[in-house]
Amino acid sequence: MTSNDPHMQNNLARRHFLGLATAAGARIALLAAAMSSSSVAQAQTKAWWKTGGDHPGQGHGQPGGNGQPGGSPMCFLRGTSITTPTGEVFIEDLQIGDRVETVGGNVRAVKWIGRHSYTRSGPTWNDSVVPIRICRHALGHNTPHQDLYLSPGHGLFIGGVLIRIKDLVNGTSIAPAPHREKIEYYQIVLDSHDVILAEGVPAETFLLTANNIEGFANFREFARLYPGEQHRSMEPYAPIVGLASGREHLKALLPRRVRRAFKMREPVHSIYERIADRAGQLAG
Repeated sequence: MTSNDPHMQNNLARRHFLGLATAAGARIALLAAAMSSSSVAQAQTKAWWKTGGDHPGQGHGQPGGNGQPGGSPMCFLRGTSITTPTGEVFIEDLQIGDRVETVGGNVRAVKWIGRHSYTRSGPTWNDSVVPIRICRHALGHNTPHQDLYLSPGHGLFIGGVLIRIKDLVNGTSIAPAPHREKIEYYQIVLDSHDVILAEGVPAETFLLTANNIEGFANFREFARLYPGEQHRSMEPYAPIVGLASGREHLKALLPRRVRRAFKMREPVHSIYERIADRAGQLAG
């Protein structure tokens, strides 16, 4: 047969059509799989954002995440000094209407103070509740100027991003401090998410998202004072980053302008290594 043979031409055309159909089908399947994966990832990330918990798939199901069930608490330990225009005040002594200083230099009124306490019921504490101690000078000269105790999920403002203190634990200058019978946590709510100074360290205030205020023991007071506001969601002060499976993870649902700004910020691994190096110098 020659290339001019009608049967040969028909066979070639049929094979060409089947090849195109197969390739198109494969592309459609790949696209569908990618879209499905993207949808699942987006849903997981959205759930992670709302709870303030761990990276999707790594939640520990403990009470108090950002003040709500499903994640670790995000609060200051009783006895933490907060910077105000008139000096430092223990967080448990702050009242609604008192003013606090922010890292941006503004002075803002306290909208509400959330509280939650834990009592040890067994021989050991759950890791998600144990406060983490940041030793004096761990982050820089006189920063903090006294040992600072935060819940594991609390974010510090370092290098232009918010990093949970649990992701900066190095076992020396930043380490869990479980030796206590009772743990009392407090958190400050402002009109919007912000960064205040705790023992001289830039640390976040409460990031209100829909109903997460209910994780606090006194949440009914908030609902009474501000009807309906427990359903409101605040925009994060800065990108929130963490370590997930050894890699940095940025909450994907941040506003676009914040995601763009993050590209100019210091990576979380670099921040961790810098703090760990300083811990070695302090120990030496």
